[in-house]
Amino acid sequence: MHAMQYEITLPADYDMGIVHRRVADKGHLLDDYPGLGLKAYLVRERGQDLSPVNQYAPLYLWRTPEGMNSFLWGPGFRGLSADFGRPAVRHWLGAGLRRGAADGTATSATRHLERLPEGGDPAEAVEAALASLPDDPTLHTAAVAVDPDRWELLRIALWHGPAPAAAPGTRYRVLHLSSPELDRLPAGRHW
Repeated sequence: MHAMQYEITLPADYDMGIVHRRVADKGHLLDDYPGLGLKAYLVRERGQDLSPVNQYAPLYLWRTPEGMNSFLWGPGFRGLSADFGRPAVRHWLGAGLRRGAADGTATSATRHLERLPEGGDPAEAVEAALASLPDDPTLHTAAVAVDPDRWELLRIALWHGPAPAAAPGTRYRVLHLSSPELDRLPAGRHW
């Protein structure tokens, strides 16, 4: 599994209805995308859910690197880059996944990033993150991934309904969820 995210921060007075319409019109195009575990069309809107910014920040869990490459070099990402400028794309190696018990689609998400301690054992930090994946009845999917360039740990959780107040990290709303191969992403530890 590979996790990927890019963030497009928009002006404070940007009409976020444009992003909502774009996702409504085009979100379904990845509903059957080969190699894609899931894409959560994430947004934050200034003044809502305590967000200081307007931002479109989709998050992907790829089942195959071929699917990810096909997307990045394909017409969808080219179109987004033409409309908003080419964003920096963050990438993490998957370390583990938990499927939640929540029925229905995800409507909110939390993303928590943390630097791994300089002197600590990265494997121990990853094991601790995997052990602390949420086990909440509203959990849709949670994943842990690592950027070994920055030695940064990513924890992402998708929720059915509002994210629990105790869930750490940046909060997003999910405008659409494409999950063509989510059931083919292995649950549990990925090494």
